[in-house]
Amino acid sequence: MKEYERKQLLERIGREGATVGADIPERIDVQGESIDLREFVFEIKRRDTIPAGERERVDRAKTNLRRERRERKDLIEDGDISRAEGEDLAEAIIGIDRALNALENLGPTNLEAEIQAQETADKKRWMSFLKKALGQDTDSQGSHRSRSP
Repeated sequence: MKEYERKQLLERIGREGATVGADIPERIDVQGESIDLREFVFEIKRRDTIPAGERERVDRAKTNLRRERRERKDLIEDGDISRAEGEDLAEAIIGIDRALNALENLGPTNLEAEIQAQETADKKRWMSFLKKALGQDTDSQGSHRSRSP
């Protein structure tokens, strides 16, 4: 492959929006293991929340996908490959990026913890409001404000 062809492929995989319209590969070899990537991503995204055990599986998959992406990119940069092999690698990388985007944008993993955190924040805001309304907050000098009759 010629140097300018390498640069074109690297620019293509690094382009903002390269994954727009791209498909997640049906099946891909990641770290020597063949996985049904599209099925895995859609299975995970269908769920409202991700249980803790599944979260570990998703995190492991993301780590492996990132590693595989880096290895394929290195092949494009430095490997003794043909233009056709480079094109295949670039398509695979864009598909991996698409899968990673989908896995990165998952909803909250623990809905109960998310609700609890929101309720705690609401209570803090309410208490702060009440203290201000009752004149019990402090100003920037640390002195107490008092309500005038």
